Amino acid sequence: MSERAQTSDAAPGLVPVIGLVSMIGPFSIDTYLPSFPHIAAALGVALPELAQTLGFYLFAFAVATLLWGPLSDAFGRRRVLLVSLLGFIVASVGCALAGSLGELLLWRTVQGVAACGGMVIGRAVVRDVYHGPQAQRAMAHVMLVFAMAPAIAPVIGGWLEQQFDWHAVFWFLALFGVVSLLLVWRRLPESHPPEARQSIHPRAVGGAYLMALRHLTFLALVGALSAAFGGMFLYITGSPALIYDHLGLGEGDFGWFFIPAVSGMMSGSWLAGRTAHRWTPRYTVGTALLILSFAFGLNLVDAWLFTPTLFGVVAPLVLYAFGVALMMPNLSVLALDCFPHNRGMAAAVQGFAQMGFNALIAGLLMPWVAPSLLWMALAQGALLLIAWLFWTSVRPHLAEPVRPATQGS
Repeated sequence: MSERAQTSDAAPGLVPVIGLVSMIGPFSIDTYLPSFPHIAAALGVALPELAQTLGFYLFAFAVATLLWGPLSDAFGRRRVLLVSLLGFIVASVGCALAGSLGELLLWRTVQGVAACGGMVIGRAVVRDVYHGPQAQRAMAHVMLVFAMAPAIAPVIGGWLEQQFDWHAVFWFLALFGVVSLLLVWRRLPESHPPEARQSIHPRAVGGAYLMALRHLTFLALVGALSAAFGGMFLYITGSPALIYDHLGLGEGDFGWFFIPAVSGMMSGSWLAGRTAHRWTPRYTVGTALLILSFAFGLNLVDAWLFTPTLFGVVAPLVLYAFGVALMMPNLSVLALDCFPHNRGMAAAVQGFAQMGFNALIAGLLMPWVAPSLLWMALAQGALLLIAWLFWTSVRPHLAEPVRPATQGS
């Protein structure tokens, strides 16, 4: 039996493992957010200085995606993923032992480099194994597992902070990395056989990236995905300001913010999987953008006219997260399909754009809009408008009908 056939036979067991390693990125972002005031006090720095640890992580994550994708195209998905997980474990231990802001910034940067391997390589594995609507459904199921991280992570982080201290958060991340590595070692077969490998020569890699930068349809799909997700990430990275400053809550209350929001994202991922055989990607993405627009409208009205309440902040975000999760699998698969022979590279560019955009939001946009819920809502609207413009520009060039099929398989 060929390696590709073996992989297809093992496909039903791939989604949970890929979903788990994809959770590493958001876990590394959200788990330590409740500990921000305590880490700042322990290291003797102000909160804006400590926020650099998030910016450094996101920047490193974004840049490193351009590394892991071509490496997995050249040396195989499984081997490269194991290396990235080992690096994540080492970096998490370094964060736990950090005694100064400089040390924490260093290890958070290394952590960002290593953490992105799971997201990039996981997407490529899904597209290696599944095709057509099955790929959209599998990607939706991966997103469903992935979406659990922002709900679980701050709750775990808040509990660890209350029971122990901030060091325990990074020891937990190291343990999570060990469990992920063992599962990949035992359960994840190689999905990219030697005959399909691509050259790692700088000229070949540079040529592949240049090809991606010239592919306007691919860039528009990636831009729509990054901007739409950014409208939700704005509230994720701003959660300490929302919880502590605007709502007057404590570190044990992050679950009231994240669990409902991520429940919306999980519901959207579930619907994307259920409708993969009946709704075309164009129909699904268009529907999702309308949902996002309605959610933004609710958010804007609440921020403009009413006193901040937990329900008023969270309810529109739940609907927005639902729309983002509904569109993400379709946009991801459409983008990967632009480069069937360089899926690792295509997944890398997706990851770079998404996380680079998130880094700009966390480092540049968030400090300006965090003091005002109205400005946060307007920033979300601007990001949504960008997503609409990208999608409108690319939609006519997608060779599929606008209306969904009347019958599903």
